Amino acid sequence: MSIDVRPATVFEDVRAVLGPKSPGANVCWCLSYRIPSKLNNELRGPARGEFVAELCGADPPPGVLAYDGDEPVGWAAVAPRADTSFARNRKIPHVDDLPVWSLWCVRVRPGHRKQGVSHALIAGAVEFARAHGAPAIEAYPLDNGDAKVDLTMAYAGLRKNFERAGFTYAADTTSVLAGHPRVLMRLDLRGHAHA
Repeated sequence: MSIDVRPATVFEDVRAVLGPKSPGANVCWCLSYRIPSKLNNELRGPARGEFVAELCGADPPPGVLAYDGDEPVGWAAVAPRADTSFARNRKIPHVDDLPVWSLWCVRVRPGHRKQGVSHALIAGAVEFARAHGAPAIEAYPLDNGDAKVDLTMAYAGLRKNFERAGFTYAADTTSVLAGHPRVLMRLDLRGHAHA
């Protein structure tokens, strides 16, 4: 099975992974870290999807999608940290002054888990950031060791998955998700061209 990761330019495909079953329902749409909390609270129901549709038409688009053939099976949110709430998040430190990109959500559709989709998404998000000139990319995954993590809370990713993708531990955070501490993991993108 080969998973293809592409920029998230097709809103319908993003909706397939992130959208609610009923169009008016309030779901995250992966906006909660992307936009200021005031705006996040004001955007209700369908307005959230409309906002994401606009993002899909922007350059760069709001993340990457994993495809199995023509079917979208996963999503990763990746953007310049300056454009996200991580620019101001007091629980997650800034390691230095580099204009890093953040990879803060990895989501695989039910029925497609355990097939390497999350690894493909992380690798694809890294290449997306690199292609847009990011000097480094960071993630804020759960440091869960061998403990099981509730999948709905595992959107931040798991430390070992990022280690496998070449990220290294950079700092502790004071952020906790689902009872597990989150760590700041980073991958430097300067000067190593990967074939």
